[in-house]
Amino acid sequence: MNFNWDVFWHYLLQPSGIYLTGLWLTCLISVLAMLLGCSLGLIAALMRLSKNPLLNMPVRFYVWLMRGTPLLVQIVFLYTALAAGGIFRFEDIDLGWFIVPGNIQAAIIALGLNEGAYMAEIIRAGIGAVDKGQYEAGRSLGMTFGKLMRRIVLPQAFRVIVPPLGNEFNVMLKNTTLVSVIGVQELLLSTQMVTSATFRVFELYLVVAIYFLMLTTLWGFFQRWLEQRFGQSDRQPPATRRMFGRSAMKLLRGR
Repeated sequence: MNFNWDVFWHYLLQPSGIYLTGLWLTCLISVLAMLLGCSLGLIAALMRLSKNPLLNMPVRFYVWLMRGTPLLVQIVFLYTALAAGGIFRFEDIDLGWFIVPGNIQAAIIALGLNEGAYMAEIIRAGIGAVDKGQYEAGRSLGMTFGKLMRRIVLPQAFRVIVPPLGNEFNVMLKNTTLVSVIGVQELLLSTQMVTSATFRVFELYLVVAIYFLMLTTLWGFFQRWLEQRFGQSDRQPPATRRMFGRSAMKLLRGR
């Protein structure tokens, strides 16, 4: 077997600048696209819950379109097809201290739009899991719809949303490899550039696979912590409930 251990250990333990750039871009695109997807998903979920067809019908079409077409096609269409049709072209944005290339903008927007369709259904299911009595209690206190959602419904729904949200971000990390087709130098394209210079394909693709395993494993630990953190209130009753329980036991013993 023609396997060069020196090349493998070198790029695994001492990644070059091109690898670090790819790793940084992978994480940055994943986080920004996920934030965009969550924001779009929340808006779409609230619109989907509306009984007004002018609000829920566009969301139904958006979810149907994004979930029914391949993500790779969406990325290429957004960056290449729109420009070829003379409809819209992503231009580089100069922030002064950093230039955002057009292909990175397209990658974040395409991944975010796709993720928003899935997050809309996840958030809608989380909101639907909240007991209807919570809505009635909030309305009886004179809360507006926005305050009801912000203070009562969404905090409770978040416990249901966290597990699938974590899984979606795990998928997002791996989906960043698709944006290599529009020239975004994330981990996969960085690896391809190094292999074209070293011709050590097996070793370097094994390295990039290990990098992704490390990223998803680290996120898995963080996701587990989030689930435990937001599930704490379900497992541990409030102090008042514990005190009430002790008082009830004393009364029963007295009888």
